[in-house]
Amino acid sequence: MTGGGTCIAEARRFAADFLVRAGTDHGVPVSARATDLTQLVVSELVTNAHKYAPGPLLLALRITGDVVAVSVHDSVAARPEARSVDPRRVGQHGLEIVMAVAQEFRVDLEPTGKRVTASIALND
Repeated sequence: MTGGGTCIAEARRFAADFLVRAGTDHGVPVSARATDLTQLVVSELVTNAHKYAPGPLLLALRITGDVVAVSVHDSVAARPEARSVDPRRVGQHGLEIVMAVAQEFRVDLEPTGKRVTASIALND
């Protein structure tokens, strides 16, 4: 993805289409909740990459067993950090949300930046 202003909406549509195709073309059971959570995670991870890393980004989706792994690669080799809980803070809760809904969350630093991956259960 180019990292431009429309990349977040494009990424959400791509994720939803990917899960629909997984169900229709490959018989993978995907709940409506899993689709919603996957789109939320994609939106938050792509937003962070768009906001904090210059240049293009790579979104990868992979189904393994009963989870979908959402990975976003960007050009900044720094670990994102969830902010401390502050109910008065407006915004900047994306990473907290991702970590709360994901079964697994990890950050891998790479020579060209980082890969942030969150795994979402496909069934309720």
